[in-house]
Amino acid sequence: MRLTVNGEMREAPDGATLAGLLASLGIDGRRVAVERNREIAPKSLWSEIALQDGDQLEIVQFVGGG
Repeated sequence: MRLTVNGEMREAPDGATLAGLLASLGIDGRRVAVERNREIAPKSLWSEIALQDGDQLEIVQFVGGG
């Protein structure tokens, strides 16, 4: 299936979950927020959220600093 992740087209296997996609991208889920189709995806549901062809995702990483 085709997804748009942060404005870029990506391929993902059918049945992929949001948690699985983040893992395949090497993203540490502890420091990100994810918006799926303009709605915030609750972190507690990432492993249950099945991605669909055409989904649009925005992944924002928190950066600390001083």
